[in-house]
Amino acid sequence: MNIEKILNKIGEIYSPISNECQQEFIANSKISMFKKGEIVVREGQFSKKGYLIMQGSSRAYYLKDGKDISDWFAFENQIMASIVSFFSKEPSPHYVEFIEDSTVIEFTKDTVDMLTNKYHDFERFITKVVTETMLGLCERLYTIQFNRAEERYKHLLTIYPDITNRIPLTHIASYLGITLETLSRIRSPKNRI
Repeated sequence: MNIEKILNKIGEIYSPISNECQQEFIANSKISMFKKGEIVVREGQFSKKGYLIMQGSSRAYYLKDGKDISDWFAFENQIMASIVSFFSKEPSPHYVEFIEDSTVIEFTKDTVDMLTNKYHDFERFITKVVTETMLGLCERLYTIQFNRAEERYKHLLTIYPDITNRIPLTHIASYLGITLETLSRIRSPKNRI
């Protein structure tokens, strides 16, 4: 996989990064591979690592009263981290798990801070990533609060059209705030027009 191509692609999505900045990011990061089901952050841990997904997918989730509640998914050209722990001195309220065998660019908060201080384009890039993440979480909260289950599911498919081919339905149902039975009913061919 060509790291420069990946960085150019995410630069198109968020904000362009200069070649010099890309090279320094690459020099201060490493390529890592994670197996399906591998948990890289657990609730209560401190985590200053982020993962730019080159291939694969991951999720952040909570455990509440023994129930697994998916909060966030990330796929190719997206970044996954325990946001609370990454940006503060707080332990993670989330678990972070890779859902598929994944290849990522692994980086640290120290690298982000160093590049942000050194390159304005990287500062713009990180600001855009954080803003997009926060807007996505706000949109998800709005959708859960005000939309019916079927509308939530349709909205998710507009964002991630192939999500049902990659993510277990139990994770999708918990992300949508519905039961697996409700999701199965919504997805049933007899309910489609």
